[in-house]
Amino acid sequence: MTKAGDWPSYQRVLLPPVRDLHRLDVYRAEGGYEALGHVLTGTSPAEVIDKLKRSGLRGRGGAGFPTGLKWSFMPPPKPGVPRYLCCNADESEPGTFKDRQLMEYNPHLIFEGILIACYAMQLTAGYLYVRGEFADWIELMEHELARAYEANLVGDNILGTGFSADIFMHKGAGAYICGEETSLMESLEGKRAYPRIKPPFPAQQGIWGYPTTINNVETLACAPLIMTRGAEWFAQTGARTHPGPVLYGISGHINRPGVYEYPTGMLITDLLEIAGGMRGGKRLKALVPGGASVPVLRADMIEGVTMDADSLREAGSMMGTAGMLFLDEDTDMVAFLRRVARFYHHESCGQCTPCREGTGWMENLITRIDDGQGNLRDLDLLLDLCDQMEGRTVCALADAAAWPVRNTIRRFREDFEKRCKPAVWAA
Repeated sequence: MTKAGDWPSYQRVLLPPVRDLHRLDVYRAEGGYEALGHVLTGTSPAEVIDKLKRSGLRGRGGAGFPTGLKWSFMPPPKPGVPRYLCCNADESEPGTFKDRQLMEYNPHLIFEGILIACYAMQLTAGYLYVRGEFADWIELMEHELARAYEANLVGDNILGTGFSADIFMHKGAGAYICGEETSLMESLEGKRAYPRIKPPFPAQQGIWGYPTTINNVETLACAPLIMTRGAEWFAQTGARTHPGPVLYGISGHINRPGVYEYPTGMLITDLLEIAGGMRGGKRLKALVPGGASVPVLRADMIEGVTMDADSLREAGSMMGTAGMLFLDEDTDMVAFLRRVARFYHHESCGQCTPCREGTGWMENLITRIDDGQGNLRDLDLLLDLCDQMEGRTVCALADAAAWPVRNTIRRFREDFEKRCKPAVWAA
């Protein structure tokens, strides 16, 4: 098993250091689409899914659900009933920017992963739902997808094997809610992106009422690697219960922000060192380990903590998207939380009252505290508001809004109390 201290010798596989890898000819020269060829000619769909299960691949979009198990939920095909895959490339979580790197530098790995998934679940087509702001990379991917069609790697009778599957690209319109899988499907259908009540789940009733599976970009990009290098290789890379390579999007008050590929299970302190340490020699105050929605950790909570689901859960947070935001000692946690609350208020779709109204109250209360007009009662009111929102809506956006508020106040309460007036109680 790859250990945290082995990082200097790690060889990148998702974003290998190959010039012009986005081009089809370069990708194929590096062994691209060989995994697809082997799967289509010598592996049954059930064997592909079994290999995914044995690899231990977990979703890289935030939830961390076992991918092989998710694929196995797809019901058996029926004559005349289409089935679909959605590749979620919306990537709107604040602090998250790793999917964009894959789309820019290695788009054919995504296409190949989509095709392998379509074969494994016997799907009709894959939809690549891309955040509309990624205009340059959408254009690049459309160009390369056209080259893949010309090479008979996508479309009818792929590589003469009798298997057919199309890939369609769909541009989003900058709505955070479309990162939620059922909202994404509503958007694809041309509707307002309101999350759907589950059940029925997408595998039973997805796009246009037909069975559908939704996976993140990085999740699907891992599939060709597992087919080529083996389930055992993947399972032995990184953390035992959350294995494989992962793209860490590291930002904040550090010297070298960017996307870094390493195994799961990396020590947070190692990743901080890799990113050049804290800017200006300042001390670390807080870390958001997986995108804005996951609970923030104080600097004294990260010693010995590794970037995998189990270790972060024990520390009091989540892996999320592995979008790591390091905050230095001068960070105003009240102003930080105000910005986070503003985002979730703005992005709430408004379907559910606890989320629609609750995110607004959160922003207003935190703004009042940040402006010096709050009192100590507001802190307890905010914590109570979190309890009233979490778990009471159709999708998890209310939860995503509540977690940073609850944990930032609890873990940095002194920062908030300094900005609050004493509570005044009526006689």
